[in-house]
Amino acid sequence: MSTPSTPAPPPPEKKRAGRDLRAAIGVGVGLGALVGASLFIWPPVFVGVIAVAVVVGLWELTSRLEERKGIKAPLVPLAVGGAAMVVAGYVRGPEGAWVAMALTALAVLVWRMTEPPEGYLKDVTAGVFAAFYVPFLATFVALMLTADDGPERVLTFLLLTVVSDTGAYAVGWRFGKHKLAPRISPGKTREGLLGAIAFAMAAGVLCMTFLIDGGTWWQGVLLGLAVAASATLGDLGESMIKRDLGIKDMGTLLPGHGGIMDRLDSLLPTAPVVWLLLVIFVGSV
Repeated sequence: MSTPSTPAPPPPEKKRAGRDLRAAIGVGVGLGALVGASLFIWPPVFVGVIAVAVVVGLWELTSRLEERKGIKAPLVPLAVGGAAMVVAGYVRGPEGAWVAMALTALAVLVWRMTEPPEGYLKDVTAGVFAAFYVPFLATFVALMLTADDGPERVLTFLLLTVVSDTGAYAVGWRFGKHKLAPRISPGKTREGLLGAIAFAMAAGVLCMTFLIDGGTWWQGVLLGLAVAASATLGDLGESMIKRDLGIKDMGTLLPGHGGIMDRLDSLLPTAPVVWLLLVIFVGSV
């Protein structure tokens, strides 16, 4: 009597990226072309690109806050003040950015007074947070642009952040087993963080050696390490916001990516870090 054969175990499922990679790559290439053209052909146009991204990001953030939490952060003063903040940083430097930030916060407080007092505190608190989180942090990109090698500094900032994100994704997708912060972002792993650090440090060495005047390789190592840390924290920070709001993406404007804020999450907190380290390493002009 023959023994019944044991059925073969099903093949292990392959890991999936979770997004439309073709659309994501196409949008990424398009955004890269737009940024590169505006950055090196006439830098003031790039300041306009930053301002537009800030306004769209503020619209996404305030819309989600109202939809999910009933918080009505006033968009008009935030959008006008946010765009002005970026321009002020480019034209007048850090002092201009701080003054524009203060005036934007004041405008949020006054604008909200035109509506009933119920919810005033939470609305203006969210408004001031949005002003700091999106346009004020983005202003540091405009500040980088004011240096003599401004386009190269901005390109270094963008390359290191993108390379850090790519390293985290590639290594985490292939080798990730140990969760980094499972309650905040289940997809992130410690292995992915190590990949982000390694990729960003390598890119930092190349950028500081070949793009930044007066830069050295060891500065690139430190810059890459700092970028990997700030980009990861920025990503986790927005993941925390989205978990609190109960959403996956901030918007649907960019196919394969989500919204503008879903692309700015690691860029925004990294901008002041890169600006400051470049000022320390090679000066502000």
